[in-house]
Amino acid sequence: MSFADDNDRDDYDDTFRGRGEPHRGVLILVLGILSLMVCGILGIAAWMMGKSDLEKMRLGQMDKEGEALTRVGYILGIVGSIFFILSLLLVALYVVIGIMFVAGR
Repeated sequence: MSFADDNDRDDYDDTFRGRGEPHRGVLILVLGILSLMVCGILGIAAWMMGKSDLEKMRLGQMDKEGEALTRVGYILGIVGSIFFILSLLLVALYVVIGIMFVAGR
């Protein structure tokens, strides 16, 4: 490790000193978006992580700079989870109707 690397580390530590741990807003936002576009189960992760991080921000344990990203990812995670559950219910209904149709023949 060189002297320049030590200075970079000090700058990073000074940035977050007193503000808690760094936020994960970008990750939560990406998970929320992916839950709507690709895989609804990721919404549950975005929802749970967002809820936890927003609570830590409220208590001052996490950097509040990413609050907006975290909140949007949290909301998208909730919406993605709801869509995922509704799609599972629709698939289950489709299977039940298919079984009833085949059994009726």
